[in-house]
Parts: sequence; C-alpha cells; structure tokens
Amino acid sequence: MGPYHSIQPSNLVGKQRGGSFKVQINTLPGPVKSVDELKEWNFDGSSTGQAEGHNSDVFLRPAAIFKDPFRRGDNILVIAETCTRSRTFLSSRGNRARADPPSPKLQTTTTARPTSTTTATSAPRRWRPLRSTTPGYARSPYRPLSSPADPPAPSQFGLEQEYTIFGSDGRPYGWPVGGFPGPQGPYYCGVGAGKVYARDMIEAHYRACLYAGVTISGINAEVMPSQWEFQVGPCPGKDMGDHLWMARFLLIRIAEEWGITVSLHPKPLEGDWNGAGCHTNYSTNGTRAEGGMKVIEEMIEKLSKRHAEHIEVYGTDNDLRLSGRHETAHIGAFSSGVANRGCSIRIPKSVAAEGKGYFEDRRPASNIDPYQVCNAMVESTLLI
Repeated sequence: MGPYHSIQPSNLVGKQRGGSFKVQINTLPGPVKSVDELKEWNFDGSSTGQAEGHNSDVFLRPAAIFKDPFRRGDNILVIAETCTRSRTFLSSRGNRARADPPSPKLQTTTTARPTSTTTATSAPRRWRPLRSTTPGYARSPYRPLSSPADPPAPSQFGLEQEYTIFGSDGRPYGWPVGGFPGPQGPYYCGVGAGKVYARDMIEAHYRACLYAGVTISGINAEVMPSQWEFQVGPCPGKDMGDHLWMARFLLIRIAEEWGITVSLHPKPLEGDWNGAGCHTNYSTNGTRAEGGMKVIEEMIEKLSKRHAEHIEVYGTDNDLRLSGRHETAHIGAFSSGVANRGCSIRIPKSVAAEGKGYFEDRRPASNIDPYQVCNAMVESTLLI
C-alpha cells in the first residue's frame, strides 16, 4: 500500500489568505479500514509554534479517514487531533460538538482527559460552562451523554463555504491588470468567459471531494468575481467539522497545482464587493417534525440572547463583513426573517410555508472553526 496523509487542521490566522494545514506522509503495510488500525504519530511542534524546543513533540491522534483522490487505490487521507503527551488538545476538534453519541469507530478519540491548560485554538472559556467531569468528556461544553438533560434528537448541519481565489501576482484571479471588473451582478452562478474564473479548478475540487467521501452537496460561483462557494452537508454535528476541514484541505491542495491561492478572509477586498461567509444551516428532529416552526422560533429566540457570544466564535475580522450591506446584517444587532438575506437568521420561504424544516445562520465568517460553530449552535439551542 502507498503512503497516507495525516492532516492537522489548525485555526486560520486573521488577514492571511488560505487555511493553515500541516501534512505528514507515512507508509503502511496494507489497507486500513478504521482509525483504530492507525498508530499515533508525532511531529516537531516547535516548528509550528505549538511547542517549545526543549519539549517539542506534538502528537497526532488519527480521528477520521477519507479516500485519497490524489494517489487513489487503497491510499487514504487522515484527519488527526493534535495534543501534547499529557493529552492537552491543541486542535479544537478535541472539543467538537457532541449533540449525537460518538460513532463506535471514533470512540478511541474521545477518551483522552486533557489537562486544564488551554491554547489559542481551544474554544473560548465561555463555551465551556457545562464542563463535564466524566472521563472522556473533559473540556467538552456538553453534559455526559447519559444525562437526562441531553438533547433527544441528533442535530444536522449544512455549511456554505465561500472563498476567494488569487493569482500568483496577488490579484484576484482573472481580474484585469491595473483595473477592476464590472460591478457585481452577472457573476453569481454565472456562465461564460468574463463571468467566472478557474472553473476547471473548481470542478476538480468538487470531483476530489466526491471521491474522498466528503459530504459535498454543491458548488456555485458567488456574487463577487473570483469568489466561489461549496456546500458541505447535511452532516451530524460531530462529523461536520471533519468534512469541512477535509474539503478545505482538498481545495487548497488542488489550487496549489494551478498556482492559485485560496483566501478564506471574510472581506478580502475593500469597496463595493461582497464579503465571504460560511452560512450555517441547522435542524434537529424537532424542527423537521410537524409543528417544527414553533421549535425554530424558540431556537431563534435563544440565539438572540447570545448574539455577542456567537459573534466571538464566528470568525476573525467578521466586523469587516457584517456591515449591514452586501446581504449581511450589522454585527451589532440580531435580527431574523423569512427569506431575508439581510438578517442574522434567515428562515427559507419553503420552510415557513411548510411549517417545519431548518434555518440559516448567516453570521459566521468564511474563516470559522466549524467545531466551535457547531458547539455554539447546539449549546445555545438545545442545552441552555
């Protein structure tokens, strides 16, 4: 069998273009069917700013497997949690949403008992008020799954990842030298030269995600030229972060072949241009059942009371995007409405007509940590 990738997702840094990934390649003696068959690995954390040189080992704990679209065959891509030997998590995946019981194949990744030490990539303290003392759920913002207060139904997420592509010269890909394209209007879901750019790369990413097993549900050109979007989901909360991070990795890795840089900054260009978000679509059994509209309204009321707390984990530089213009609500105010893309929370018109379904939180920025966002949504709507 050929080598497999071990991918370390880490938080994005404000005002940088693209996501921050580290990759190691290892060779295994044969095909792998489960993360339980993979050994723990390590790397030099002092070279990534995650450890000091005198105590530099950071450990990679295999957590999720995807098929490798580059090497194909039995080769795999692996998402790994990063932690110290004392099991202090350095990646936010260790605190991912637990609205659903852990999958049996992943239970070995939830048994670590991190120390109280936190890092910049850990969820803010305010997202851990329900901290459990049960082994296996240390530093989780959720009660033990056996608690009577646990949500009775699984949550489902769908994330809309917007991004902007830049050429090697630092300009938005395809934009005219020394000038600007025409005003926004013809680019959204556009077709034809001058309306969309790098479609061949975007299609390659779509196919790679499908091959890898990412739950990608669509793509489209966005409002600003050289801005695109892909959608991931529906996924349970505990899997959403894995699938979005893998899709991001594949995008950045494929863009490398084209000499293109991917920006996840929420407002990569000043002026009369749309920003980039990661709209979060959310539902539970309660919202999807008959009478679900009432449940949706109750959840929106809860979210309105925690607006500031959500904004804190909804991405860096999001204030540049949430201006009240360009299909956004202002960052300082919470609002909701049916079919209104200028609100914080949008209820699709079809949901309002049917009286059940899902709603869309339009506040999250394109550079969110999906584990934190899923945590926040489940906590605010189901656990408080």
